[in-house]
Amino acid sequence: MYIGELIKDYRTKHNLSMQDFANISKISKAYIGVLEKIYNPKTKEPVAPTIEKMKAIGEAMGMSLDELLKALDTDQPVVINNKKKNTVQGVRIPILGKVVAGIPIEAITDIDGWEEISPKMAASGEYFALRIKGLSMEPKLHEGDIVIVKRQSDVESGDTAIILVDGEDATVKQIKKTKEGIMLIGLNIDVYPPHFYTNREIADLPVQIIGKVVESRHTW
Repeated sequence: MYIGELIKDYRTKHNLSMQDFANISKISKAYIGVLEKIYNPKTKEPVAPTIEKMKAIGEAMGMSLDELLKALDTDQPVVINNKKKNTVQGVRIPILGKVVAGIPIEAITDIDGWEEISPKMAASGEYFALRIKGLSMEPKLHEGDIVIVKRQSDVESGDTAIILVDGEDATVKQIKKTKEGIMLIGLNIDVYPPHFYTNREIADLPVQIIGKVVESRHTW
């Protein structure tokens, strides 16, 4: 959603004319009209308001700038210091050096850097990132790549997940479920042949699913 769409939707819900919103926001009616048209007729690109105007629009809607940015789920351009930038600010998540079952992410101090995800993604659950080690998931995932992981204790058969076996370092593998247990599958079978764990082994070792891989980022 672009800022003009958000304004129009707000006006409709609150039965406000364009002039009414202009009076509240202290922004001209003409400029509100330009924003609501979305695209500049000359450049054919989305209109880019200044950060000051974004703040004024947010205040008119009773929202902070951060709240306004989170309401925009597309890269609304904005002008900052005479340079066009995107307003949607990413949410930082840690690249964990180690994952431990049952410990909240915020309590883990072994952090290898930071990645960003969209506010919309961040609002849907708890996320962290891991750096791929080894060659077991080639050619899809290469050593050094970053995977974005949604923390959850179970996944669907066929998903790629983060698994802890016997409390050791986390491993990234594809999961295949059966009634008797689960198979951990590395895409590079020369390095990691599929390994099956029975339901008894899952409980005794244990074999624990920590999260689902939802995105990968390749490092060049």
